[in-house]
Amino acid sequence: MGIGIMKKGTIGSDQKPWMKLVRWVIGWPLFLGGIWFFVIPGLTVCWYLGTDTGLHGEGVSKFAYRRHQLLSDDYARYARDRIASGKAQTLHTSQIAETEWPLFGSCFYLWATESLQDAWEKDPGLSKRAPKVYARAAIDAAKDLVLDPGHAKWVKDHWGEDYLGKENVFYRMLVISAIVSHHNLTGSDEHFELLRDQSDRLIREIDASPHGILDDYPGQCYPTDVVAAIGAIQRADKVLGTDHGAMIKRSLRAFSGSMVGPYGLPAYAAESGTGRRFDDSRGCGNSYFTTFAPGIWPTEDPGWYEAYAKHYWQEDRFVAGFREFPLGTSDDYYMDVDAGPVLGGWGTAATAFGIGAARVNGRFDHASALSYEMLAASWPLANGTMLFPRLFSNGEHAPYLGEVAILFQLSREPVHGEAAVAGRGSIPACVWLMLLGYACLTMLTCWPGWRLIRS
Repeated sequence: MGIGIMKKGTIGSDQKPWMKLVRWVIGWPLFLGGIWFFVIPGLTVCWYLGTDTGLHGEGVSKFAYRRHQLLSDDYARYARDRIASGKAQTLHTSQIAETEWPLFGSCFYLWATESLQDAWEKDPGLSKRAPKVYARAAIDAAKDLVLDPGHAKWVKDHWGEDYLGKENVFYRMLVISAIVSHHNLTGSDEHFELLRDQSDRLIREIDASPHGILDDYPGQCYPTDVVAAIGAIQRADKVLGTDHGAMIKRSLRAFSGSMVGPYGLPAYAAESGTGRRFDDSRGCGNSYFTTFAPGIWPTEDPGWYEAYAKHYWQEDRFVAGFREFPLGTSDDYYMDVDAGPVLGGWGTAATAFGIGAARVNGRFDHASALSYEMLAASWPLANGTMLFPRLFSNGEHAPYLGEVAILFQLSREPVHGEAAVAGRGSIPACVWLMLLGYACLTMLTCWPGWRLIRS
């Protein structure tokens, strides 16, 4: 027996130092990586599922508020570095994501910050400092990126030097929106001359157009972008004290009668000169449209969201969301830059932007289910990064687009100030499956890592 005990001790003491080092080098990254990438995100999702009443409509989402706090300094650095880099001046018109997304993302950030500031003014207990204070550097940088002449290079290539004088709806909407949001958050009137000129000229162009729609780019007209532009002009009126109400009311002609498809929803694409629809309504456009339109024409809304939900909402035991194409069609698998991947009929962009549309229209039964799915799929790390949206954004040119778009969606409030359908919707089964995935990946990383460290 004494010999046996001695042999066991000898084996343990003879383990080579380099083997211990190898075990540590492999074990610690496995263990800590599992904690960082799977344990903390899984616990974060569980925490907000149980405590964040804002996910299903009762005030501001605490998840959105916290992520905004963690993201703002990074967004300020990104916007400043991108302006200084001059990258935007090297791009050409076919690079859609690289040209549009940095500006669009900056407006998403500014819109979300405005809403979170409004929430803070109602409840200062949300944070020690107001969003317009702790995020001031990002607010200024986001506005500067949108107004940076270098970032207008792609629309100059489309429209020439008079790019602010005709059509060019999408870009001019972003310019108007950035100035309005910046003023609302900072009180600055630095760009009021440009704001007054652009809001007045653009609404007059829309009013004078044959069918109330204009092109984003030559030969490319997307009616939902016209809606966003009209909404931006309406907000500019409040800032400037101007009144384009009559023209805004007349602009409803572009979204009624022969201009809409079979469900009373606008075409995804159209011909501005003739009003001919190139494409009937699609989910990516409808989610965007039903986010903005009810706030512009609240008393004239014929039930846009209800029609959208009736013909595009798809739900089964595992997943809930909006289709890219209407129910009953066979386009279940599809992909483009606007829609994103379409899988089983569910559209990525339609479902993601459907959160904001549902919230604006007070449909918190839909908003809650979509928010729960978004929360679990966002893969929230401890440093504020939402890993899944970050991975699917453009890493070089617009790395934060997905995250600021989520902040925008979760910060929308009902147009009429109350829920049309209140209450917490059920949690789709896919959310539980994603949580199970976090747990399984934890076991595959933390457990073997810990065993290697202990050995």
